[in-house]
Amino acid sequence: MPSQITQSQITQSPWQTAALLIARLIFAGVFLMAVSFKFMGMEATAGYIAAAGFPFPLFLAWCAAILEVALVLCFLTGAFFSQAALVASAYVLFLGLAFHGPSHWAGNQAEFGFFIDHFSFLAGLLFAAVHGPGKVLSLNLGWPGRA
Repeated sequence: MPSQITQSQITQSPWQTAALLIARLIFAGVFLMAVSFKFMGMEATAGYIAAAGFPFPLFLAWCAAILEVALVLCFLTGAFFSQAALVASAYVLFLGLAFHGPSHWAGNQAEFGFFIDHFSFLAGLLFAAVHGPGKVLSLNLGWPGRA
């Protein structure tokens, strides 16, 4: 019976380590920029949310900001990384549909490009959720049994 290879037995090359760290920084950077804009203009964010037809826009803007801060922390530290990447995936999908979906395309064809961009980001987040934060500079907290 062949023995199972555990995650701790798999070595990570320097280029894989670098790629994972850069990807984590990119994910964190995107959400850091988003939350920074929210904190610099929470009322403007609430107005954008209200214009999309959502109730309680200021409350939702603060909820989004809190979520984005949590995502930044998870991506930077590697703590709960896979879970954060899955939550971020759902969030990015929601944002793409709610703020750039088909109902927005008739008024501005650039919205279609914004919509499609969300799917590229979504694909990266899903890939990250599967592969985890890497072994370097990572707290590796998360699902039990996962190294």
